[in-house]
Amino acid sequence: MPPSPTQPPTAPWWRELNREHWFVLTIASLAWGLDCFDQQIFNLVRNPAIADLMPAGTSSDDLKSWGGFTTAIFVAGWATGGLIFGPIGDRIGRARTLMYTVLLYSVCTGLSALSRNVVDFTVYRFITGLGVGGVFGLSVALVADALPDGPRPHALGLFQALSAVGNIAAGLLAILVGYLETTTLKPGSEWRYMFLVGALPALLCVFIQFRMKEPAKWIKAREEGRATGVRFGSYLSLFGPGPWRKAALLGMLLCVAGVVGLWGVGNFTPELVGDVTTRQLRAENVPAAQIPGQRMIWTGITMVMQQIGCFFGMMAFTRAAQRFGRKPSFIVAFICAFLSTVLVFKYLNQTWHIFVFIPLMGFCQLALFAGFAIYLPELFPTRLRSTGVSFCYNVGRFVAASGPYTLGVLQARLAAGATTADARLEAFRNAGAWVSGILLIGLIAVAFLPETKGRPLPE
Repeated sequence: MPPSPTQPPTAPWWRELNREHWFVLTIASLAWGLDCFDQQIFNLVRNPAIADLMPAGTSSDDLKSWGGFTTAIFVAGWATGGLIFGPIGDRIGRARTLMYTVLLYSVCTGLSALSRNVVDFTVYRFITGLGVGGVFGLSVALVADALPDGPRPHALGLFQALSAVGNIAAGLLAILVGYLETTTLKPGSEWRYMFLVGALPALLCVFIQFRMKEPAKWIKAREEGRATGVRFGSYLSLFGPGPWRKAALLGMLLCVAGVVGLWGVGNFTPELVGDVTTRQLRAENVPAAQIPGQRMIWTGITMVMQQIGCFFGMMAFTRAAQRFGRKPSFIVAFICAFLSTVLVFKYLNQTWHIFVFIPLMGFCQLALFAGFAIYLPELFPTRLRSTGVSFCYNVGRFVAASGPYTLGVLQARLAAGATTADARLEAFRNAGAWVSGILLIGLIAVAFLPETKGRPLPE
């Protein structure tokens, strides 16, 4: 008999998983990891794409503002998709809905490569965001419902940590494409090739459709719900009388802090690194035609370093959450995320800093997301699990969507009157440091949320 979730396990957690458990965890991790792969492709080639699609002579400040705008639209689509597909997953099944979301984000990522101007590029990014937004809540609910209580937190922590593999793959792809741009590819065209590669996750839909089964826990609950008339995937139930409204609102605030910290600041590290490396390459008299490719290579290296730190940060959070509890782990993680983000934006000015500061920021900033995967499903019952997780993780993205735009506007205002590239870079650094303060808001949510360590999932 497996150990009770309130007792320490007597054997490694993975020993409790059978073949079906591993299959579910593998497919869910692939869906989310490839989702992250597509996300990071956008982060890596956002500026080159906009520079290629905008009229010649557009200023660097305007390009960054458009970068913030397209990111805001993408994140808004992400939030909308989460709100739509989360309840659908509770009603018709997690596996079936997951297939639809993977297909949507894959196809529209590929279509982004065919963009002719920033308008259709932005439209494709919004629709891609719809699919991206549904994957996390569906995957987390699928794993939480399919696995036993004992190994569930460990498996969800691993599920989130494996997303770093998709991000690292995007970074390696950027390095490869950057190298090809210095040798064979037309300069400025690299972003189209990377978006085309991002369409490959659509193949995963075949396996989801023909092999994945709905969790027995969800099937049983759905049958009982039909008999009793209990609503599944209902926002009226989520925010009606009962304990779920408080959990949803506080969980949303918890995620807002982490999501804005990542998408409003952390994922603009490629722009910072690009400016720093471009300045250094020019100082080394590198030919101008070689700079875009070299810049892409360093951007890819930055992504790989960040995600190496991310993987170990998520695994560390998983162990800490199991040993010390969810709330203490979140408190430490939010403080460390804030400090490490300020460190990067204020003091990264040499290429060797990429190998030290960036992994540290990735470790601290992304560790929070392992906490979201572990903690959010512990707040909601089966009939509202996908809805509740998706609401918390995604509705905050409407707020997060303002982060990139705010960063761009703040940077533009701080750079007003700046006449040199160094002055504009300093304004961008200051804007990033100020916006990173949003991470500390997570401490407020932690103070009012319950500790769920050792408790079974609510039913």
